[in-house]
Amino acid sequence: MFMGTGSDVGKSLIVAGLCRALANRGLRVAPFKPQNMSNNAAVTEDGGEIGRAQALQARAARRPAVTAMNPVLLKPEQETGAQLVVRGQRRGSLSARAYFASRAALMPDVLAAFDELATDADFVLVEGAGSASEVNLRANDIANFGFAQAAKVPVVLIGDIHRGGVIASLVGTFHVVAPEDAQLIAATLINRFQGDTSLFDEGKAFIADKTGVPCLGPVPYFPDAGKLPAEDVLALEQETRGHDGPFVVSVLRLPRIANFDDLDPLKSEPGLKLVIVQPGEAIPIESDLVIIPGSKATRADLEALRRNGWDVGLRAHHYAGGRILGICGGYQMLGRSIADPDGIEGEPGTSRGLGLIDVETVLEPVKQLRLERAVHAETGEAVAGYHMHMGVTRGPDRDRPFARVEGEPEGAISTDGRVMGTYLHGLFAADGFRAAFLASLGARDTGGTAYEAGVEAVLDALARHLEAHLDLDALMALAR
Repeated sequence: MFMGTGSDVGKSLIVAGLCRALANRGLRVAPFKPQNMSNNAAVTEDGGEIGRAQALQARAARRPAVTAMNPVLLKPEQETGAQLVVRGQRRGSLSARAYFASRAALMPDVLAAFDELATDADFVLVEGAGSASEVNLRANDIANFGFAQAAKVPVVLIGDIHRGGVIASLVGTFHVVAPEDAQLIAATLINRFQGDTSLFDEGKAFIADKTGVPCLGPVPYFPDAGKLPAEDVLALEQETRGHDGPFVVSVLRLPRIANFDDLDPLKSEPGLKLVIVQPGEAIPIESDLVIIPGSKATRADLEALRRNGWDVGLRAHHYAGGRILGICGGYQMLGRSIADPDGIEGEPGTSRGLGLIDVETVLEPVKQLRLERAVHAETGEAVAGYHMHMGVTRGPDRDRPFARVEGEPEGAISTDGRVMGTYLHGLFAADGFRAAFLASLGARDTGGTAYEAGVEAVLDALARHLEAHLDLDALMALAR
């Protein structure tokens, strides 16, 4: 099990790279994260949803993503509450306090999922959550030492030297956590080192002496990490991503933005500039296409969109001849109304939509989770994506579908053709569609980028990187 001294120390990346490295050795390997918190999720082969990081790790392991790989997923809906997903299916919404009080009841689900994977793998690589030293959350824990103790899994503790204070973080964790938890830590690991690694030899020796376990690495910084799908929304904090081409695509950074890896293929296009419009900023006037992305709390994010004045900016952009694309929750916002009679996302009620597409949406309790193969209506290009939403959308503009799934209409387009909505996530990963769609909007110098092949190449490079800087035989010898 790989735990961290804090969040974002590289646990997901290390596990993904090890999944590919071990798979390259001919071993059967499976990723596992007992509890994850993320609005960036993926649909699995067995019809559920898991965190995006575990889906990427499954890909690295060259095996299908299944719900057992992330049995408990929390999807934040508000500041102090989240939707609870167990074995890929929504169980309801809970406040943070209610979840922490009841999460021990989920341990049987977690252990059953772990055992299921273990029966079909030589190695299961477990990723912890957040910081291993959050002793205030230790009671009833299922994500870190609580799980490790229940499954008796040896732990590798990862520290990020780029953050500073890595020696204190690693050594201090042993002194902060309970002695029986510290006894499970079989090794420490230094990640994201830059420079001459021999300069840290004394640091490694000090850590090993103070902890009584070997210190692995250091693992140098892997510069291509940003080319892999990110799980943490902090990846969107940068205003501009990718290249600086003449065709400008602006994306609204909603407070509860979901499935934002939809955007990753766009940043790989050399003729395109991808701008993340942060709260409080205006939509750039040079935008050729504005995307309203998915949302975990559609009505609340629609309210936030209006508070930012983006509704005015969208109308101005449309009036000037610009194009708008809404994906999933963004599609729902573009319609005339969003009704939530059962209070699925909060207080029951109906929100007035942006009115740029003549459709209406009613939120329903059953979440639609499906892998899809579609055809883009205008260009005829194939799209492989997925549906992950809780609404049913109807209206006359659906007579002009964005795409067709098994011949049935999907999405909607306004009468002037400049405003489009679709429930299809992951659509831009299809190289042919992405090139044809952007060209149809007037983009030049796009296309020719093989996105999926690029992800595979980065995973292989990451595996080689870890093989070069870690003793994988020694690491595997730690497993029980």
